[in-house]
Amino acid sequence: MTGQISRLGIRFLRGRWRVLVRLGGWSVLETGQTFLTGYAPARALDEGFLAGRPEAGLGWLAVAGLGVVLGAYGTARVYAAVAALVEPLRDRLVARVVARGVREADGGALSGLTQQVEIARDTFAGLVMVSRSFLFTAVGALVGLFSLDPLLLLVVGPPLLAGVALFAATLRPLARRQEAFLVADEALADDLGAVCPGLRDITAAGAEARVAADTGCRIDAEFRTARSLARWNVLRVASLAVGGQLPIVLLLVAAPWLLAHGVTTGALVGALAYVTQSLLPALRNLVHGLGTSGSRLVVVLRRLVREPAGTSDTPPCARSGPQPTPEAPALSLTSVTFAYGPAAAPVIDDLDLTLPTGAHLAVVGPSGIGKSTLTALLAGLLQPRDGTIRVCGLPVVEAAARRVLIPQEAYVFTGTLAENLGHLRPDPVPEAELLAAAEAVGLTPLLEALGGPSAPVDPAALSAGERQLIALTRAYLSHAPLALLDEATCHLDPVAEERAERAFAARPGGTLVVVAHRISSARRADRVLVMDGRRTAYGTHDELVRGCAPYRDLVGGWTPVPSARSQPAPVPSARSQPALALRDADRVDAVAGPGLAGDGRHVVAHGPVGQVQAPGDLRDRGPLGGQG
Repeated sequence: MTGQISRLGIRFLRGRWRVLVRLGGWSVLETGQTFLTGYAPARALDEGFLAGRPEAGLGWLAVAGLGVVLGAYGTARVYAAVAALVEPLRDRLVARVVARGVREADGGALSGLTQQVEIARDTFAGLVMVSRSFLFTAVGALVGLFSLDPLLLLVVGPPLLAGVALFAATLRPLARRQEAFLVADEALADDLGAVCPGLRDITAAGAEARVAADTGCRIDAEFRTARSLARWNVLRVASLAVGGQLPIVLLLVAAPWLLAHGVTTGALVGALAYVTQSLLPALRNLVHGLGTSGSRLVVVLRRLVREPAGTSDTPPCARSGPQPTPEAPALSLTSVTFAYGPAAAPVIDDLDLTLPTGAHLAVVGPSGIGKSTLTALLAGLLQPRDGTIRVCGLPVVEAAARRVLIPQEAYVFTGTLAENLGHLRPDPVPEAELLAAAEAVGLTPLLEALGGPSAPVDPAALSAGERQLIALTRAYLSHAPLALLDEATCHLDPVAEERAERAFAARPGGTLVVVAHRISSARRADRVLVMDGRRTAYGTHDELVRGCAPYRDLVGGWTPVPSARSQPAPVPSARSQPALALRDADRVDAVAGPGLAGDGRHVVAHGPVGQVQAPGDLRDRGPLGGQG
């Protein structure tokens, strides 16, 4: 796991090299300040006060003061660069927490989102600050010692390097023991959480001795891990003594020898200033910051970056665990009923539906009839009250990696375009595959306008339609064979919408379900599901036009748009294919979370429990059941 964290960390930093360059540039001012901390007082003594030239001494002290001002200016600019480095990390961690919590029903997800992610962000920011400060402070101090006299560097350098090396050797053991202590502490807390509410039952059953023994074992385990952690912390303190305090002793002991070999009084005072005012504080911050906070960050990251269920390097149908049978349909619903609360009327009632692999279904109906509710059920975001839903032959809750939902409000996060598009893939997407997907879905013009896959993306600067194109291409690149478009093209013009839908319909082995807001989507589909309360219907567009009055009413409100293949740049008229309202009256809308795809990164907001719904919604009275 540590190796995985290291790889992810290197990849994360490599993608933000511009921020690192800016951070290093502003930190150079801190190096200059450190250099002047010892060099200017040394020159003030040797060339000023000890030489009988107080004006020169005061001038050098003024230079030291100017260095402090410049260093403070650079430090202020450093904070902005650190923020640009830290906030994208927080976005990624939130995406992983939501993926695990929403899809896997992880009870610790809320803690991860509200506490662990914030710990990781704050700790990472602190580590960047203390590591950067130590690096540039050490460089400035060592250069200053060499400038004053190389003999000073010979006295200070070896113990400093020894202290840093000893500290570095304790980092990995400290992280392991810190994690062991936290695991033991959590196990004890869980045990006490179960024991304390049941004390009466424990006494009644005569199980006091057994429970006390079990709890005592957990207390002993935590005590052992705490003691081991304390022993390694002693080495951390020793490294600080060797690297930061021993050089002071050596300079004082070696002062007569140094003065006898040509080291001036000012240079010796400057060396002491370097050690006491720069190296020792910087090393202390590094040891306490990286030693304690660094270990805690590693522990938190190990928990936050663990793979959510259903994600791996292999395609969905090649993974271990429950596997779909080759003959299983892509999607099947059997007697599915759903209501928002025990007393509420069903929104979906006794629905049967079967879609074979490669099918293209459009779901249409009046606003508020339950179309978004249906897609939320198919995505596993809602659980039916009765009936079963299977994807690729698996229960919907076990098929997270085999479905991808693209809701109305597309989520785009701060990062590069390639990171956004490859968000649902475990490894970076090859550029050729990424460009091919962008061409298929229709993202290429935006990709070129932004500057290519490596260009940074500012979500606030994108239009709603541009965000939808990015989300569609991200879903297209995922391995999920079932794509659910819940009005995911509502901000696109008809030509762009047609191109995106045809791209999803043509995916090898893919199955497409579209909640249509233009009747052109229904005309392109193999089958259409008409949702109109009890009067539901299922069939082809032509069949429904002939035999389904509600569908004819929907079609009558639209005028056809010329195909993109017949007219390269059609302009829809004012009545041409207007989009339906973006919000269903049943108050069920797919809301974009920090991730969107088949590995379960979805969030759905719905109406309050017990909300009254229109009666009899979606009860099958016609040829719907069992058709595919």
